[in-house]
Amino acid sequence: MTHRLEDVIALFDGLFIDTCNTRLVRGGGEPLYLPADAESPWHRVIFARGFFSSALHEISHWCIAGRQRRLKEDYGYWYAPDGRDADLQAAFERVEVAPQALESLFSQACALRFHVSVDNLGDVEVDRAGFATRVAERAERYRLEGLPRRARVFERALRAFYLEGQDLSSAVETGLGCLAPEAGGSGTPTAAKADASAQA
Repeated sequence: MTHRLEDVIALFDGLFIDTCNTRLVRGGGEPLYLPADAESPWHRVIFARGFFSSALHEISHWCIAGRQRRLKEDYGYWYAPDGRDADLQAAFERVEVAPQALESLFSQACALRFHVSVDNLGDVEVDRAGFATRVAERAERYRLEGLPRRARVFERALRAFYLEGQDLSSAVETGLGCLAPEAGGSGTPTAAKADASAQA
């Protein structure tokens, strides 16, 4: 299966330009999230080096970030580069479990192999297998309890395009269908719970 950057950008933009004023942008060396400013009327999820997996990873972070976080550059979070000590590595892994769990579900939805990233080239010994287990467990919780609202929309569009053979326009419409209110007006309990966590 071919995974073209143009396709994932078209899916994301089709879903979220109008609904969230946000675009997916191919970037250079490092990923970055930028809120709308004088240079752009859109918020921008910028992924690194033209990597498809980087796009899915940065979208995962965006899907988790709450409303106020999305008004800040890089959501107002810290980032420690390679060479982290044991304490910083543990902190990094704690905040990476949820987005990498979402990334794994996005990868499955477009038939792409997923690899966890511990993202540290320093001297600290990293328990990659343990981290992978925590990511898999969090992904299973998402399956059981429901994905955050924007993640649910994006995952559905990915499945429609990559697994069900819909064209881009139809896949976007399928994803947008997840934004419609559920019968009864407030959505299912699991969906409501996921939506609330996404806005925290």
